[in-house]
Amino acid sequence: MPAVPAWLIEPLWVQFAALLPQRPVYQPTHPLGCHRRRVDDRIVFDKLIQVLRFGCSYEAIADATCSAATIRGRRDEWIGLGVFAQLKQIAVDAYDRLVGLVLDDIAVDGCITKAPGGGDCAGRSPVDRGKQGMKRSSMVDGHGIPLGRVLAGANRHDSPLLAPTLDRLDDLGPLPETITVHLDAGYDSAVTRTLLAERGLTGEIAHKGDKAPIQASQRWHVERTNSWHNAFNRLNAATSEPRRSSTRSSTSPTRSLPSVA
Repeated sequence: MPAVPAWLIEPLWVQFAALLPQRPVYQPTHPLGCHRRRVDDRIVFDKLIQVLRFGCSYEAIADATCSAATIRGRRDEWIGLGVFAQLKQIAVDAYDRLVGLVLDDIAVDGCITKAPGGGDCAGRSPVDRGKQGMKRSSMVDGHGIPLGRVLAGANRHDSPLLAPTLDRLDDLGPLPETITVHLDAGYDSAVTRTLLAERGLTGEIAHKGDKAPIQASQRWHVERTNSWHNAFNRLNAATSEPRRSSTRSSTSPTRSLPSVA
């Protein structure tokens, strides 16, 4: 069974392939013709889609057509070229044209995730016995569509990450004159209100000590999006490059894909 239906994967591949640099046509140069040819980009692309869809390791998805090392290497190459960042921006722009982003009501919240691969952004998790973890500060529109995120160590508080998260609004082009930012009680402070006022934003912030069902506000959209992200195992791991060490194999399956959503 394919990871994604053909009617969806084919247009996605066409768009993705257009972002890749053009390579010269393969010309055999080895006198014996025995060196390995470069694995086709489409094969690696399909493997990455399968990894994201099924949540399996690179070793589990590798076969005779493409090794786990090739998947990782091509992934890193495409990250360096900025292909995933471009594809994400294209997806957001297309959604805005076809459906429309609801930017007059946005929500921001932090979520602690696991980071078994470590990385520069990882830190000791206060809810997982001090293991490596990450804080994901996510921003969504009024319908829960991801607009941007900021990664930090799991031991970071949500509120200091609000400013860099709101900076992701600069990538969205024209914005409504009035934007309401919905936040939970963790952001209930004068610092947060001053930050929002300086940016011309209106804050709808839950008060500390006041209990209210999340359905009573617009914050449930970001909670739902965080739950969706956490439901996919590959998106729970660290997205930054893990630190290399002499005791760790370079083929460790804990290295993971970046999120492009």
